[in-house]
Amino acid sequence: DWGVRMIASDKGGMNNLYDPENAWSDASGALHMRIKKKSASWSCAEIFLNRSLGYGTYSVTVRDTSHLEPAAAFSMFTFDESASEQHFREMDIEVHGRGDAANKHNAQYAIQPFYSPGNLFPFVAPSGSLTFVLRWEPEHTTFKTFRGRSSGAGAQLISEHEFTFAIPEPDQAKLRLIFFVVASDKNPMQKPSEVVVEKFDYLP
Repeated sequence: DWGVRMIASDKGGMNNLYDPENAWSDASGALHMRIKKKSASWSCAEIFLNRSLGYGTYSVTVRDTSHLEPAAAFSMFTFDESASEQHFREMDIEVHGRGDAANKHNAQYAIQPFYSPGNLFPFVAPSGSLTFVLRWEPEHTTFKTFRGRSSGAGAQLISEHEFTFAIPEPDQAKLRLIFFVVASDKNPMQKPSEVVVEKFDYLP
């Protein structure tokens, strides 16, 4: 079971609003998440599991994100609201639109705080459907990205990175999916946007 965020947050470095109407499932079961203008501000979408699942493998399949603007970001991440002293037990897989040609990377894996040496791994997410995987184990986390709708045998691996330092324990951390606006003076958000999540899986 999932909950839907309704209150503002500062994820992305700006005060983003959240509207439950920005997250819905279609007849096929796919989840649509959108960013739209509400009054003078952008409103975003976030859903979260209603309970912590703990260690295990989390994966999410997302349709083509190559249309995204640089300021629009989709992320699958862990978060424990009661653990500020533990950086909220946050780990992220994030993909956004490409900016100028000088910055080729449009995706990243991160352990918070991301500014600590070794806690951030940028990579290039190609166009087309992608499956993002987080394998969370005691003192060990592996992130992977695959081309297509599967991470099984024969799937094409796009990116992989292993973290072995400062890995949070699960405690009450819940998995969240978010589509939000990132603060950017150079490339501010220009128009409404949408991502489609085809599948979410969890294996202990």
